[in-house]
Amino acid sequence: MKKALLFTCFLSLGLVGCGEDFLTVVPETALSSATFFKSEADFQQAVNGAYVPLRGIHNGASLLLSEQHSDNARYVRNILFGATENQGNLADFNVPTANGITTNSNVLNVYRQNFQIIARTNQILAVIDNVEIPTASKSNLKGQALFLRALAYFDLARYFNTAPLHLTPVSERSEAAQPLATGEQLYAQIIKDAQEAVTLLPPKSTQEAGRATSGAARALLANVYMIQKKWTEAETVLKAIVTSNEYSLMPEYENAFSTTAGNKNNKESVFEVQFLEGSQGLNGSFVYSMLPAPMAPNELVTITGTSNPQPITGEGNNVPTPDIIAAYEPGDKRKDASIGFITLSGALHKDKVFPYIKKYAKPHSLHGNHGMNWPIYRYSEVLLFLAEALMEQGKAGEASTYLNQVRNRAGLANTTASSQADLRAAIYQERRVELAFESKRLHDLVRTGRLTEVIQAYGNRVKADKAKYYYPEAGFVPGDAFTNLSPYYGLPAAEADLSPHF
Repeated sequence: MKKALLFTCFLSLGLVGCGEDFLTVVPETALSSATFFKSEADFQQAVNGAYVPLRGIHNGASLLLSEQHSDNARYVRNILFGATENQGNLADFNVPTANGITTNSNVLNVYRQNFQIIARTNQILAVIDNVEIPTASKSNLKGQALFLRALAYFDLARYFNTAPLHLTPVSERSEAAQPLATGEQLYAQIIKDAQEAVTLLPPKSTQEAGRATSGAARALLANVYMIQKKWTEAETVLKAIVTSNEYSLMPEYENAFSTTAGNKNNKESVFEVQFLEGSQGLNGSFVYSMLPAPMAPNELVTITGTSNPQPITGEGNNVPTPDIIAAYEPGDKRKDASIGFITLSGALHKDKVFPYIKKYAKPHSLHGNHGMNWPIYRYSEVLLFLAEALMEQGKAGEASTYLNQVRNRAGLANTTASSQADLRAAIYQERRVELAFESKRLHDLVRTGRLTEVIQAYGNRVKADKAKYYYPEAGFVPGDAFTNLSPYYGLPAAEADLSPHF
């Protein structure tokens, strides 16, 4: 924790002036909170910096923690490369955990990156009310900071159900290690931040593209209410998004996702992480972390279209499972839009034909450098959340209306489910295929109480037919596979070394 937050000290440890004593005057050439946060442009720059860690979180790690750690995606072991346990044990549900602590590096990275957001937004929120800048700009900037802090704590709450609750800047080492807050305490703060953000942020139609909006804050708030089973509160917030007329479904599912240079923040997008292809350092590479391996350049180029394809010689990650492939109904347009197939000549597997996640695989120029945005909330999820909230209140007819909007766009007929139990199952199923590979599956299984049941059955299928689940002929299913079905990850061991509270 200390290491994750101390990077903010360059902003928070500046000396404060006192009277006319020249020894306490802050040097105007030093970058500190005393000299930096003076103008609207300063706060704009600081808010921009608070968005930056989102690229690190969603450039592969979130998919590993939320989809590969579910029944939607698998790890493809390449025995010529060796095992990468930090990815393999996510897929095999044997993440090493003791006394609530894990050494998994993907867990550590996401934990630290979310606390980078929290540290940066805390610094903004600590001083923005005391600075004279135009009211509308101040509200917008403060609203973005509140939304981003809420989103970061939301990630921590869903992954760990506990975390230190920092709401002010860390100014010295002794403040860096805070006691752990409970999941309930984290969600209370997330709700508080998101509710305030709703009142401060403009709607999508008047906000700069890519920034947080009142609609995005409402989507986050509704997501919390869904976890807490506060169905009426969720309904109210979700209907406000629907009636705002700020969003609608794209006519074709495949066009809901951006290309490397276009279709970004489209009318279906409620909030997405911004990437930019090129040399500015804002690019993504997540498409390359969701491919089977080994893959030759002539095979990879059929997916990426780059001018300089390179071989992928490591392990394969986030490869769609046979289970998710079978989950699509006949005629569902989302299947072909979401999943492609490729033959890998160098694979040491009985079947050399592998599926891959196609929905983000848009052509781009150079190997490992693309600009497709990452979706956090889409309007289709708003509709499915609303259908679920209504269903849980016994409003089946109204719930079906929103469910059918999503189904019809996918080329499917209206649902035939009528009872509450059948409609619940239909909505869960629809979420799985509509939101596949968008870092949703693990969280859905946890919040609906189905994790153990679903993953135990899935694990039995994997162990019964290892070849079907992409194990090479010379590979083996670990003896401890599917033995750690905890709904939450252990806290990172590297941070436990820095805090007495873990």
